Amino acid sequence: MAGTSSGTTSPPAAELGVIGGSGLYALLDDVTEVAVQTPYGPPSDSLFLGEIAGRRVAFLPRHGRGHSLPPHRINYRANLWALRSLGVRQVLGPCAVGGLRAEYGPGTLVVPDQFVDRTSGRPQTYYDGLPLPDGRLPEVVHVSMADPYCPDGRSSVLAAARGCAWEPVDGGTLVVIEGPRFSTRAESRWFTANGWSVVGMTGHPEAVLARELGLCYTSLALVTDLDAGVETGEGVTHAEVLEVFSRNVGRLRTVLFKALEALPADRDCICSHALDGLATGLDG
Repeated sequence: MAGTSSGTTSPPAAELGVIGGSGLYALLDDVTEVAVQTPYGPPSDSLFLGEIAGRRVAFLPRHGRGHSLPPHRINYRANLWALRSLGVRQVLGPCAVGGLRAEYGPGTLVVPDQFVDRTSGRPQTYYDGLPLPDGRLPEVVHVSMADPYCPDGRSSVLAAARGCAWEPVDGGTLVVIEGPRFSTRAESRWFTANGWSVVGMTGHPEAVLARELGLCYTSLALVTDLDAGVETGEGVTHAEVLEVFSRNVGRLRTVLFKALEALPADRDCICSHALDGLATGLDG
């Protein structure tokens, strides 16, 4: 990683964000490392700021450097807050998932339009009745999650993938499990019977927290395996997931960069209006 430096008390700003592994920004020529503190504790790692097609982008390794944080130990609230504090308003969230249909084999890119939460115990709101970071008590806030992903972000990702000759699956449901274990065959078959598309461990509460902060959030789900209820044999292994993701990280990075370039400069989507009329206590 070239051009890396320590964070300062006045960090540079970014307009776009990516929550994903370090391999996604490794080829940028000039990257600035910024340490960010939040009222919710430290994020998974420093933020790494670079420029893509003239736009400032902040990359945050979801699992930390060296993939040291399991999905249930990630400080999702700190991660989204840290991005927002640097000016980020649109976020892309690539993740590795298991396919719940035989046709969604390894290497398939799914751009979901829905998710189902099967996690347990993860803090999933900023509005939990506790004082806000400035000490004020918040009003009760309920944000709409009927359509959890940004329509503009999804359109940008779909177009970028097609432009790279990687035909994506347009829509589908991502079911998010607690982890770090994989599903049993019975669980996997139940997910499939419900009509869900892919299964992962990190898509929730990222999308919810982004919406609570008025951020656009788009998921890019890379299928690394067929889930236990779909395939035969011993079931998915961690090594298999890492191997398939590593094999596809280059073209995933290309799609991400093209999608970041295409994201609208001026937002007027459902995400940008999610907090309209709500007394959230958040600035900006």
